[in-house]
Order: sequence, then structure tokens, then C-alpha cells
Amino acid sequence: VQLQASGGGLVQTGGSLRISCTASRSSFNTYVMGWFRQAPGKEREFVASIGRNGIVTDYADSVKGRFTITRTDADSTAYLQMNSLEPEDTAVYYCAAVYERYPQITSRDTNDHERWGQGTLVTVSS
Repeated sequence: VQLQASGGGLVQTGGSLRISCTASRSSFNTYVMGWFRQAPGKEREFVASIGRNGIVTDYADSVKGRFTITRTDADSTAYLQMNSLEPEDTAVYYCAAVYERYPQITSRDTNDHERWGQGTLVTVSS
């Protein structure tokens, strides 16, 4: 599966943005979908993950309560709604996918994920 991330841009502190990740294959529903980010000079870090069932989710503490991950299998797309954005959220955001047999499993591990999108830049101005 190939992943295409989009929707990044420039937003002011406190603003909102939704980024999307569209997959190329109809087997999208067999993958756990995740979002990761990498700020300049920092390592890539976990942001959010959603299980195949679209119900189980997991978030990094730094974004919990502000970001929401969802998926629409009919469109082979995962979304990350980002609210109350802060300058510290500035990063390139990557979507990633890992095949998973069980519908309720999520994953935070970058090494687990087999497929990665190209990244989309989110810049939050202060």
C-alpha cells in the first residue's frame, strides 16, 4: 500500500488543521494507521494510532485532548484533526501503516510500521 499525506500548512497558535492520509489499495481496512511527526533537529515521534475497527485509538500525552485520529475505510483515508495547536506542534507529519490481524490493536512503534507516506509540513506560528 502506498500512502499520500496532505493538508499541512501554516496556522496560528490556537488554530486548527486537519491532515489526511490516503492509501492506494483497497486492503486499507487490514492496516493499523498511525501518525508520527518529526520536528527540526529531533527524532521522529509517535502522535496517534487507530485500530482497524476505527474505534480503538491511542495518543501521545502531548496531544491527548487536542488531536483526534479517525479513519474512513470506504475512502481508504485516515485523518488527524488537530485543535488548539501550539508552536511545539510544528513538524513534518507522517502517516504510516502496519498490517494487523486483530481489529482492536494499535501501535506506537515506528519500527512496526511497514508503509510510510511522504510527510506534510505543519507550521504553527506564535
